[in-house]
Amino acid sequence: MSEQASCCGAFTDTDKRGSATDHDAHRQSVRAAYAKVAKANTEVQGCGVGTSCCGTNDDGAINTLISTRLGYSQADLDLVPSGADMGLGCGNPKAIAALKSGETVVDLGSGGGFDCFLAAREVGRGGHVIGVDMTPDMISKARANALKGQYENVEFRLGEIEHLPIADATADVIISNCVINLSPNKPQVFLEAFRVLKPGGRLAISDVVATVELPEDMRQNADLIAGCMGNASLISDLEAMMHEAGFEQIRIQPKDESKGFIKDWAPGRNVTDYVVAATIEAVKPIDQG
Repeated sequence: MSEQASCCGAFTDTDKRGSATDHDAHRQSVRAAYAKVAKANTEVQGCGVGTSCCGTNDDGAINTLISTRLGYSQADLDLVPSGADMGLGCGNPKAIAALKSGETVVDLGSGGGFDCFLAAREVGRGGHVIGVDMTPDMISKARANALKGQYENVEFRLGEIEHLPIADATADVIISNCVINLSPNKPQVFLEAFRVLKPGGRLAISDVVATVELPEDMRQNADLIAGCMGNASLISDLEAMMHEAGFEQIRIQPKDESKGFIKDWAPGRNVTDYVVAATIEAVKPIDQG
């Protein structure tokens, strides 16, 4: 393992065969990596390991460039408090969420709060946004950003996306940006998302997916896992997980144009032969009988 990889700890492929102990070790490693990001004094350059999984960049223009490549507009960036956009995503879930005034939104892996703050403006004063993140430093950062931006309809809760600290049938919409791929137990994430959604509620997710089976050395590489690539699941596996959880109208749409920025996450490693960003949508049926 390289010196850079050691900043994020060791990982194992636990999605299909790992024990609870393996899952916890995986989460602890991811949590440590993103705690370093949250504690950084300057904004991180991106999600991928080419920019360093725990590194920072002192050029705000680079962060703006990254986010506009992901599908955000300059207007989006101007709306949120400085420091909320940490360049950690792989798309713009708000673009597919079709948020409406008065809705309740849950963001899985909310980071510094960027997508939560954009969603808050869409749902208005009558709506509510709940961000969930397992990293205490991220929660602290997001809460500080909420105070800075005077967001009264946003709250942040510490918790794991596999065990959401949210009551049943709370959310109209669940969004997430390049986080579910990090989970060691994705089937449990979708079960929890289903539980938390109201009947008729919907998923609107941007994430990294595998187009072919990843080689074992990719799955065991700490850099690639923390960089949102090494733990990506096959599209067919994700569809099966979501169907098993109870979702309908499942749509996973790979975005070939995302290869342009994903290749920069791990230069020279040909990761785009295996992974791509995608939009993931689904609906919880109204009639569950």
